[in-house]
Amino acid sequence: MICQFCNTNNDKVIDSRESDGGKIIRRRRECVSCGRRFTTYERVEQTSRLTVIKRDGTHTPFNRDNIMRGVLAACGKRAISEEAKERLVTELEEALHHEFEREVLSAEIGERVMHRLRDLDEVAYIRFASEHHQFKSVDDLRKELDLLEARIKDVKNQQPLFMDRQKADPAKK
Repeated sequence: MICQFCNTNNDKVIDSRESDGGKIIRRRRECVSCGRRFTTYERVEQTSRLTVIKRDGTHTPFNRDNIMRGVLAACGKRAISEEAKERLVTELEEALHHEFEREVLSAEIGERVMHRLRDLDEVAYIRFASEHHQFKSVDDLRKELDLLEARIKDVKNQQPLFMDRQKADPAKK
């Protein structure tokens, strides 16, 4: 592997672990040249080929790296682990391959990325949504923020799923 820090092709694997039920191998590597460490993931390439239909009607082969680039751009320097980003993309890729046989709209992919980012990090969600929906004004952004804010209030105002029985029924003390 080429080191992402010094661009040399001289590394050693210092740790390997299976994840996602053996579907992915996570390798921790150390560059022999600069001594810095980095993580790579190895997975079996999907056998069924999906084609993405873009907004302009063109067809391109599905590429998970495009999704990862969008997620990385949306997350920026937010405190989101690389594992969380990788898991988001992997789960999305698996769902797309499972649900779509040959073609999927890029808009569908974008909506699914947004949905997952909304649960992961609100700021990353808004960043991605602004690109995906191609906001033209601050009012467009404000409307999306209002929708997000309304969603958060609904979640915060819900009753806890498991209440303490003594609090629920004071007669049963």
